[in-house]
Parts: sequence; C-alpha cells; structure tokens
Amino acid sequence: MLRCAAEYLEMTEDYAVGNLVGRTEAYLNEVALKSLAGAVSVLHMSESLLPIAEEVKLVSRCIDAIAYLACKESQFYMSSRSDSGNDSTISLTTTNSRSIVDWWAEDLAVLRIDIFQRVLIAMVARGFKQYDLGPVLMLYAQKALRGLEVFGKGRKKIEPRQEHEKRVVLETIVSLLPREKNAMSVSFLSVLLRAAIYLETTVACRLDLERRMALQLGQAVLDDLLIPAYSVTGDTLFDVDTMQRILTNYVEYETEGHHFGYKEDDEYISPPPSDMERVGKLMESYLAEIASDRNLPISKFIGLAELIPEQSRVTEDGMYRAIDIYLKAHPTITDMERKKVCSLMDCQKLSREACAHAAQNDRLPVQTVVQVLYHEQQRLRDVMNGSGDSPAVISSKVNLYTTDVHPVSGELSSLKRENQDLKLELVKMKMRLKEIEKSTSAKTAVSSPMGSITPSSDKPPLPKKSFMNSVSKKLGRLYPFVPSSAKGRTRPSKDRRHSIS
Repeated sequence: MLRCAAEYLEMTEDYAVGNLVGRTEAYLNEVALKSLAGAVSVLHMSESLLPIAEEVKLVSRCIDAIAYLACKESQFYMSSRSDSGNDSTISLTTTNSRSIVDWWAEDLAVLRIDIFQRVLIAMVARGFKQYDLGPVLMLYAQKALRGLEVFGKGRKKIEPRQEHEKRVVLETIVSLLPREKNAMSVSFLSVLLRAAIYLETTVACRLDLERRMALQLGQAVLDDLLIPAYSVTGDTLFDVDTMQRILTNYVEYETEGHHFGYKEDDEYISPPPSDMERVGKLMESYLAEIASDRNLPISKFIGLAELIPEQSRVTEDGMYRAIDIYLKAHPTITDMERKKVCSLMDCQKLSREACAHAAQNDRLPVQTVVQVLYHEQQRLRDVMNGSGDSPAVISSKVNLYTTDVHPVSGELSSLKRENQDLKLELVKMKMRLKEIEKSTSAKTAVSSPMGSITPSSDKPPLPKKSFMNSVSKKLGRLYPFVPSSAKGRTRPSKDRRHSIS
C-alpha cells in the first residue's frame, strides 16, 4: 500500500534522496519477495490496489517471484529424491511431492481467479511440471466452489451474481487441468462435472470433463457415475445422456486409440483386459441402479446397454439383474418391448444361479426362458460328455464347478439331477405352450359358423344303434343252430372276407 501511495504522490528520488518510493522498493525486493509466503501475501494485497499496482509492475514482479520460488522448491525436492537410492522412497515420490506442494498451494487459494491463472501459467513457463499442478487446482476448487449443492436435485439456491462468479472460476480451472492421464482423480473430475452441469457452463467445458472421465473410467466407482439430473422439469433421476456420452468416448478410446485433442507425442497404451472387465461390471451396476427409475424410457436403457463392449462382459449375470429390475419397475411395457430388453442378454453366459432364477422368472418372455433352459441343458450335457465348455462360458465354470478340469463323480451325479430338473422344466414349458395353442384354437372354433357341431374330443363319433340291429342280435341268440348254407349266405368265410376279389 505504501508503494502504491508513493507512486500516486510522486514521492520519487527526484524530489528527495531516500524518498518513499525507493524505501518501499528496497523493502519489497530484499524482504517481502524473498519468500513464497511473503510474495503471495503482497500479491493478494495488490488485488485491491489495481490498476496502480499494475502500473508499478508490482503484480508482475510478485507473479515472477512466486513462479521462481515454487520451481526452486520443486527442483530441490526432486534432486534430493533422486540422490536417495531407497526404492520404497522412490515409489512414494508422487504422493510425497503432492504433500510438499500442499503447504504453499493453500496460500495460493486466496488469490483471485485471474491472478491465480497468471501464476500457474508463469510456473509452467519456468519449468514447473504440469502434472504437479493437480493438488494446487484441487485445493483452489475446493475453496472456490464451496457451498454448491451438486449432489442433490431441485431448484438452485444461489444468487445469479454468485453463480456467474463460480461459473467463471470453474471454467478457468478446467482450462488449467493437466493434460496427462491420471493427473486428477476420477472422483474429483466427477465433482467438477456435476458443478459444470449445475452452473450451466459452456458445452466445451462439459465435454472436456466427460472426455477426461472416459480416459479413466476403469478407476471410477458407482457413485462417481450417478450424476443427478438438475433440471427441475426433468423426468429421470439421473443424467443418463451424460453417462452415455462418457461411455461412447471410452469405447472410441478403446477401439481406435483416440487422444481427444491431447498432445501428439502422448504414448497410447492399451489398457489391460482387467480394466475393460471392470468397466463392464461398473456399467452393469449403473444400469441396475437407474433401472428402478419408473420414468426411464426404454430407448435410453437399451441405448446405454448396447454401448457396453462385448469383450468386457465375461458373464451376463449383471446384465440379467439390470434387465430384471427394469422389467419389475416397468410392468406396463408391451411384449415386444420385453423381447427387445431381453435381447440385450446372452443366455449362454449366464451362471447356474442366474439360469435357475431366470427359469422361474414370470417377468421374462416365454421364448427367453426356453432359450435359457436349452443353453443350460446343452452346457451340462457337454460337461458330462467331457467335451468341455465353450470359450464364452469358461468364466461361469468358476461358479459351476471345482477348480479341476474334470468334475468328480459326486458332482456328476448332482449335475445329472439338475439335468433332470431342467428337462422337467422344459416339459412343463412345452405343456404350457400347448395349452396356449389349444386355447387359441378353441377360440377360433367358437368364432366359426360350424363351431356348434364341432366335436369336443379328438375321437370320431360312434354310429348310432338302430332298433332292427338289436332285434336281429337277440334272434340270433335264440336260434343258434342255423344251416351251413344259410351261414354261408349271411357271413363269408375268413379267407374269403379278406380276399381281394
């Protein structure tokens, strides 16, 4: 403040030796700007003295001092780490380096967002690693975005002016995020994305956060994906459209190796299969979570389920659980829509427990139940014949059998019993289909004109007995001794009866 006041009063050396301008400059250069905390304090005070602080280059000198001292601290720490040859110490370099940064990062959190941005740009220009900016940005975001209700749904409880300020802060923080993968945690990116949707930032800001989350989707947990739908007039509980874009970016990244606008020299490393399996299980859990929403349209459910990569779904138990929850929460959908939903599931990849549940599930279409029983019976037959499992159901073998390749005799007997039970279920299902066919044919017969004389049984009607036939039979019993000539006339011989003449 003295330096700016001296500048305003023109208290320079031209009027007196050792005037106030020279004395304040000496104090700033020799004392205040020699430490990181002092430089940050002077810079923070200069924010209220603009534009005079800019005219005397007080702001730029503080920024240069902070950048120089921060890089010096970082280089000193890294050199000391490289000198120590302890492997356990080197393995914790990233964690400890962030803890070392935290002590001065908290001081930077008091700066205004435009000044804070200039400080970070100057630090990177002096050689500070952009990857290490992560904890600084996290601390600043936690302080600047405090008070936002990003975990609930409802009307905004924030003033328009404050909303605008936080929107500018968030967009600036997103623009400063490191470009390296894993520089920020998925949980932190999820919080930023919720805030971006809540504050209605630019589309570019939100898409950037979605792409960053897609790059690290294998490290996410279910809570990171349950982003509320902040629209008051919205029907669904969660923002399914945002999650669908994130999964689309992940699939494109896996199949084509896109960098989403990152540096060209970034090395593309295909994630291990375990990462894709983890993403598959995560998305199945997400589907099961949103399936209970009665307002979730079937198009969004099917569209999101179809994006899950086939190779990431080792078993279909998670998909079956999500489908079952959706059918239970939406009992009014048509049979055609039920078939579409059930077509998302590969019945050959269901475990034994899931097959047993599906066989008795009344919510599933009859065709799906028959298909489940058929594949389960075929799999058990293959196992008993010793032909082994197909590659598609190898993973379910862990739930079905022991760790041995060939099951023991005790398990063979149990498998035979289960096979008989499945056959019985299949017979019941066939009988049920026949009853349905009979009921439909009966309805058709009743509706026809000749339905009143249609016989109820499958056998043809017997001929009616006449009065003359009964009398002739009784007379035959009274006169058994009839001449042979009469017998020949009335009844031909056996060989004659069956002749072809």
